[in-house]
Amino acid sequence: MNGPGNVVITGGASGLGAAVVEAVIAAGGTPLVLDREVPSAPVKHAQVDLADRRAAERAVREMADAAGGLDGVFTAAGTDACGSLQSVPAEDWERVVEVNLLGTAAVVRAALPYLEESRGTVVTCSSTLGLKGLPDASAYCASKFGVVGLSRALAAELSGRVGVTMLVPGGMRTAFFDGRPEQYKPPQDAKLNRPEHVAEAVLFALRQPVGCEVRELVVCHSEESSWP
Repeated sequence: MNGPGNVVITGGASGLGAAVVEAVIAAGGTPLVLDREVPSAPVKHAQVDLADRRAAERAVREMADAAGGLDGVFTAAGTDACGSLQSVPAEDWERVVEVNLLGTAAVVRAALPYLEESRGTVVTCSSTLGLKGLPDASAYCASKFGVVGLSRALAAELSGRVGVTMLVPGGMRTAFFDGRPEQYKPPQDAKLNRPEHVAEAVLFALRQPVGCEVRELVVCHSEESSWP
């Protein structure tokens, strides 16, 4: 397989995004990180809030132009607001959708002209909770169910022009659960994947030859509680 080339990675400063940054580097590619935080890895990056559509689109274009084009995109950035629909403040609930769904669409929208030129690949990041609803997770489920619909529609729309893969990861051992009330954290004995293992699946999708696409990837611990 070819190297991954220039890859925009949202949420690349931590968690799965950071693991994909390391995987892309190890495979000889160039990660281009979009995140509100500065990544610890010495990579090209732009500090941007994906809830700000215009800023996200501008950051993608600027990084792509500076790098001389794009070969891939991985939309790892995500946030959550746990609680019932009535108890979560509307602004917090809507921010989850803005970052997870609308931010994904904004980044892909800005990257498409470059990816069409290179016949590159988009890997979106949904969740097992994009396929299964749970109580007190309406914001996250709504956003990730939306990513499923967006990804499947894009796969049809971009057929023969840009590759589209949807990643459906289960729970991972990352900082994503930090700072939550205990009832919204995985139990100590929860079976969670290591993000570097999931990153290998992302890299596999990004490195497929033109015309060969992995449409959807479910990657979870063999004892994942939210699958199926």
